[in-house]
Amino acid sequence: MTTSPWLIACLVALPVGLNGQSRPALRVEGKWQAKTEDEIRNIIVRRDSSAQFGEQVARWRVVGDSLWIALGDGVWQVYGMKLEGDRLTLSGGDLEKPVTLRRVGPPTARADSVAIPAAPAATERAWD
Repeated sequence: MTTSPWLIACLVALPVGLNGQSRPALRVEGKWQAKTEDEIRNIIVRRDSSAQFGEQVARWRVVGDSLWIALGDGVWQVYGMKLEGDRLTLSGGDLEKPVTLRRVGPPTARADSVAIPAAPAATERAWD
């Protein structure tokens, strides 16, 4: 499955990376907006490692200054990230140019019927 830039631009950081080392606490859960040429997309990022945009649900992780996103296709998409207050900028991966999102509110709860994709192994990464 190919991810679209607006979809990738929706996911954020954990206070603990994949290697289990503590990171400074980042307040990243919330409702985020990504603007495309045609519309505004709303993305919900939750502490349970899920992110939801419409009917699609992804799992996310942070490793160093990179954001890893898995949509259930068995691979991590990897992006550079920079979080400054309520603005998150993602770059690299399959993005043609950096994308900035704006946090606009708190997250909504994930319905019990909405499953989070399984986390792929750290070695399962999509590369250009």
